[in-house]
Amino acid sequence: MKEFTLGEIAKACGGKFIGDRARLLDTISSVVIDSRKVTDGSLFVAIKGERTDGHLYIEKAYDSGAVCAVSEREVDYDEPYILVESSERAIKAIAEAYRAKFPNIEVVGITGSVGKTSTKEMIAAVLAKKYIVHKTQGNFNNELGVPLTLLAMPEDTEVAVVEMGINHFGEMTRLSKMVRPTVCVFTNIGCCHLENLIDRDGVLKAKTEMFTYMADDAEIIVNGDDDKLATINNASYKFGLDGSNDFSAEELSNDGENSISFTLCHNGKKYPAMVPALGNHMVVNALGAAAVGTALNMDIADIIEGFKDYAPVGGRARLVETDIVKVIDDCYNANPNSVKAALDTLKTIKAKRRVAVLGDMKELGENEKALHKEVGEYAAKSGLDVLITVGELGRCLADGCEGIEKHSYDTNAQLLDEIEDILHKDDTVLVKASHSMKFEEIVKFLEDM
Repeated sequence: MKEFTLGEIAKACGGKFIGDRARLLDTISSVVIDSRKVTDGSLFVAIKGERTDGHLYIEKAYDSGAVCAVSEREVDYDEPYILVESSERAIKAIAEAYRAKFPNIEVVGITGSVGKTSTKEMIAAVLAKKYIVHKTQGNFNNELGVPLTLLAMPEDTEVAVVEMGINHFGEMTRLSKMVRPTVCVFTNIGCCHLENLIDRDGVLKAKTEMFTYMADDAEIIVNGDDDKLATINNASYKFGLDGSNDFSAEELSNDGENSISFTLCHNGKKYPAMVPALGNHMVVNALGAAAVGTALNMDIADIIEGFKDYAPVGGRARLVETDIVKVIDDCYNANPNSVKAALDTLKTIKAKRRVAVLGDMKELGENEKALHKEVGEYAAKSGLDVLITVGELGRCLADGCEGIEKHSYDTNAQLLDEIEDILHKDDTVLVKASHSMKFEEIVKFLEDM
């Protein structure tokens, strides 16, 4: 990382430096909140979480090579530390100060209800054809993940691609203050986190808080197929399947396995392209990446080559072939929009039978039962042969799905006791639910069948 002294860090977070004042000139090599990830020169930020308290591991962090700790409590150890009122607020302030050390880089902020991580990976793959790219690892997109992403930027970073996820009003403002995006990308506005954000208008309002701290000359890139995002009048580029967008696609051809070919349309010209991924929604993600690449002065040929370097992240439309079944592992998270998109993908795959294992979609607010039933109605029209649901809300989903074989369970364990009797050899099985449903257990079982 760039040179970052303990004195700069203490000033950034407003903390009280405790220790030999000569150590204020010491520099750090990394910032971590997990003592197991400490290496020589690390700054360890002790954060009290739901499961454990980082303050219990400060001594271990020092023993592993940490040069300093950020703590909400006094530390009885012969090493310097920075005393703060809130470690969570401190790490955000530290990240903001570190971001300021990169005044000339491009920072792409990505948000939306569905497809943030896949779009982030697609954009990073494209930009890597021209730039040294630093990106969010996995889905570290919240008020702890974003500062850790920023603080991990190597000194030679030319473009940072930062995923930004929220579920309350005000969160995006705090993320934007750290990120200071020069490019703002919005994937879609769907029915998610409605218990806090009320409705899709609320989701739009919360997501567009990104504008609060964007650069004065920031590029704004939106999915023009989304009715809510289409209302953003100052967008630099709009992307989507509809031909009215600045970047659109036609002649989509899914090979039924793991790639989609299409024609990229931009400025009256057409270009053959391919994405090594499942689902037409991945073409939309590629179009967004094309818009970002164009905004950052890339040639269209390099952009199209970048598409080919995309690789799916675990739990997001990952195709797994076993000796018995083919599994679409899309279990990382779910909301009505993403489940419908996954069902559309399943429909394109050549299969003897198409099976969907679907579970509860969380944080949908007071209309959660109706939204589940609506997805069930959509599933009934999606060419499914078998629907399997888990959870109380999953039963509402099954209630809406008429005319096909159905099985409903209360727990994953109950399903796993019977799933081998339900599935046939050469079935293609979609597995999708909210992350808290732990459907990775189902994917692992199917992989080991």
